[in-house]
Amino acid sequence: MKRILLMSALLLSGLSAASAQDATMSFFVTSSGIGKGANLGGLAGADAHCQSLAEAAGSTGKTWHAYLSTKDVDARDRIGQGPWVNAKGQKIADDVASLHSDANNINKETALDEKGNTINGRGDQPNKHDILTGSKPDGTRIADQTCGDWTLDGTEGAAMMGHHDRMGLDDSAAAKSWNSSHASRGGCSQEALKGTGGDALFYCFAAN
Repeated sequence: MKRILLMSALLLSGLSAASAQDATMSFFVTSSGIGKGANLGGLAGADAHCQSLAEAAGSTGKTWHAYLSTKDVDARDRIGQGPWVNAKGQKIADDVASLHSDANNINKETALDEKGNTINGRGDQPNKHDILTGSKPDGTRIADQTCGDWTLDGTEGAAMMGHHDRMGLDDSAAAKSWNSSHASRGGCSQEALKGTGGDALFYCFAAN
């Protein structure tokens, strides 16, 4: 009898551990940018920033990729298969298809940073809801809106951005898009990105 109870306890313990592991963070918005506007050091620099922030927050054993497109790469192909959850264990999406549909769960309350904090949105001071993506709503690339594949930080170029809080100037689909709302204006510098309500932040996904 004791052996049966012990085995049951071990089984339940294993299930609990598996459930806890499944709920660990696999999605976040960067709490800070790199500090050079949209010059992230290319995809490699952006991925390294995701990795560094995640590990500093206590997330280990994952390979983190930035949700960014370039002229040759689609953001949707960089992020693994899902599902993804935020730092509080709230599901963001089951898979790539649902992430790029109305079924995703990205909004101001769920698009948290790696520490589980909310990111300022429309109505907050300062507004930081413009999130760099370089992507169309389906997660494919917009070749001329990636700030030179994330290497420009001056007055040239532009970056497509989404609204993590799903709020804009109106109720249009673009205004409510998490990944493809509008392009930056005035270039790719930190000042230009702040001018429209951003802070050079981007989405990070665990790709494994």
